[in-house]
Amino acid sequence: MLNMIRLIPATAAVLATLALGSASLACADEGSQTSQKPTTTRSEEPADASISARLRPVRVASFEQPVEIKAAPGFPRLMFVVDQPGRIMVLRRGRKLARPFLNITPKVQYGGEEGLLSIAFPPDYRKSKRFYVYFNDNAGNIRVVEYRRRTAVRARQNSARLVMRIGHPVNSNHNGGQLNFLGPLLYFGTGDGGESGNAQNLNSLLGKLIRIDPRRNGRRAYSVPRSNPFVGRSGRDEIFSYGLRNPFRWSFDTTSSKRKVRIAIGDVGESQFEEVNYINLSRARGGNFGWPRWEGFTPYEGGGAGTIKPSLALPHPPNCSVIGGVVVRDRSLPALRDRYVFTDLCNSRILSFKPRLGRVTGRPTGLRIPQVTSFGSSLRGTLYVTTLGGPVYRIRQ
Repeated sequence: MLNMIRLIPATAAVLATLALGSASLACADEGSQTSQKPTTTRSEEPADASISARLRPVRVASFEQPVEIKAAPGFPRLMFVVDQPGRIMVLRRGRKLARPFLNITPKVQYGGEEGLLSIAFPPDYRKSKRFYVYFNDNAGNIRVVEYRRRTAVRARQNSARLVMRIGHPVNSNHNGGQLNFLGPLLYFGTGDGGESGNAQNLNSLLGKLIRIDPRRNGRRAYSVPRSNPFVGRSGRDEIFSYGLRNPFRWSFDTTSSKRKVRIAIGDVGESQFEEVNYINLSRARGGNFGWPRWEGFTPYEGGGAGTIKPSLALPHPPNCSVIGGVVVRDRSLPALRDRYVFTDLCNSRILSFKPRLGRVTGRPTGLRIPQVTSFGSSLRGTLYVTTLGGPVYRIRQ
C-alpha cells in the first residue's frame, strides 16, 4: 500500500525532513510496489563556477504558502501570487499589496497537496477582464472557475462561474495544478488522483493534459476545440495528452523554436525517478507520457511501446518531487538566458538545460533555494521563484 507523504508548516525540523525527501507538496510517494532496478542516467553536469558566482536570489516579499506567480497581459507592473490557502495576492512594482486580489478561502480545501493551485489570464484579459483559477473545493474535487476583475488590483468576489468540475477520488494527493493559456485556449494538467490506473484511462480526466476554450458557449460552460485528438474517437474530448502522474508545474516555450511551440512538463515520480518532458506541442497532441507503464526510462507496470520518453530523469534520492520551470528570457540574466530552469522540492539546487528535443543533461546553476514551488516570469522576462516557506525571490546577476 502506498504511503502518501504530506506537508506540514515549514519549521527548521521540517526543512531537515524535506532534505531527506520525506515530505512533498507535489507528492513523491514512497511506494511499496517495486520494478526493475533503476536505469543509471546522467542527469546532471558539474556546476559552472563563473555562473554560480554571478547569480543570486533577492527576496521580494513573503506570503503564507505561495505556490505560483504569474503576469497578466496588459499590466506589466503587476505580478499575481497564488497563496495555497485560497488567496491571490498582488506585487505592484515589486511591492506586496496588503489587500488580496481575490480571496476564496471559504471555498478551498487546503492542506497537504490540496488548495488554490493556479491562476491564468487569457491574452485579451485587459479588455475581457476574465481570469481563471484552479483549486480543490471543500469536497476535494478539482474546480476550474472563471472570475472577473473590478480594477487592476481587485477582482469581483461574486463573479464566479464554474467552468469545469473534475471529481477526485478519496485520496487527497496528485491534484496536478497548473493553468496556462496558448492563444484563447486553456490548458491544464491534472494528477492521477493517487490511483495510477486513471492516467491510461481515456474516460477519466485525471492524469491528463486538458485543452478547452473556457468561454461560455450558449448553455455550455466551455467548448472543446475540434482539433483535440479524441474528438470523434473513443475517449473524453477534453483530453490533449495522457499518461501523466502529477504534472504539478509545466510551461509553454514559444520562442526556442521559431516554427513550433514546445511544452515542458515536470511530472512527479513514484519511488525511483522524477521526469522532465520537453517536446514539441504537436507531439504532445494525443501523446501518452507513459505512467504507470514507465517511470523515467524504467518499466514500472509492464513497460510497453508507444509512449513518450522523458527528456531527463532525476533519481531518488536526493530528489522526490520535481518542480517544472520556465525558459528564461530575462536580458539581465545572460548566464541563464535561453535556458530552461527547474528544481526539486526536496533538493534545493536550481538546475538548467539548453532547450532541445531529445535527451538532455541538467547543469547546476549554483543557486540553492529551499522548498521551491514554482518559477514565473514577468511580461518583461524577469525571473521569479516562489517557495513553500513564504518568500518570493527575484533572480539577479
